[in-house]
Amino acid sequence: MAGRVCAITGASSGLGYETALALARQGATVALLCRSTERGERAREQIAAASGNEDLHVIACDHANLDSVRAAAGELLAHFDALHVLVNNAGLMLMQRRITVDDLEETFQVNHLSAFLLTAVLRERLAASAPARVITVSSVAHRMAQLDFDDLQSERLYDGFYVYGRSKLANVLFTYELARRLEGSGVTANTLHPGLVRTGFGHNNGRVTRVLMTLSQLPPISASPRRGARTQVWLAGSPAVEQVSGRYFARRRARRSSRNSYDREAQRRLWEASERLLGPLPGD
Repeated sequence: MAGRVCAITGASSGLGYETALALARQGATVALLCRSTERGERAREQIAAASGNEDLHVIACDHANLDSVRAAAGELLAHFDALHVLVNNAGLMLMQRRITVDDLEETFQVNHLSAFLLTAVLRERLAASAPARVITVSSVAHRMAQLDFDDLQSERLYDGFYVYGRSKLANVLFTYELARRLEGSGVTANTLHPGLVRTGFGHNNGRVTRVLMTLSQLPPISASPRRGARTQVWLAGSPAVEQVSGRYFARRRARRSSRNSYDREAQRRLWEASERLLGPLPGD
């Protein structure tokens, strides 16, 4: 990965941290996009010490604030002449419905819309740097969901697990539509399920949910963050998937995603709905 520039969202902990560490060890230039620059700097120091790679850069990027995402994309474009890998890794699950500063439901914004926006702003730089790759972290939870285009903001009914699953379905739908739109550009787009991983994911939802998530993440049921990150690290750099696009992976193997995820009309409608919610985008 020497000479390759990689940007990873949610890079201060968990899967994002392990992805950044693995790519740094392979010699990549790594941009760590983190909600907290303080935690990002700690992660950068730890990765530098563990990898011997000092070519690491922390960029503030809060997916619950679209202006922050736009600013992060702008900083990437200003700082790097090329971008070869974008890993849309940041995500959350909320048991209670919350609204962001952008007046959007937070799970949908953080898990889908902000990744959509970041990719849109960086798309031309990725194409100019081709061969390049966009990797979006989804989840097996997408299999339990379907989108309601009349209620993308989950105003009528809110169930945290189901809303999370819908956002992960949005990741897969987005990836498949993006892959078609990138055909011939030299940029691939793939998505993945990292497995059940021992991280702090879901622990910000009160005591009961924290206990349930902790129990579900005990070994041998779950994997370490380092093991969980293997598929996205592999997708970022393996020659085996250099020409592969528009696929869903688990354990470094292409898998069938849910039946709902192959609905091309839903893929198109989600893309267009996302554009409407985000306003003018590059190329519009």
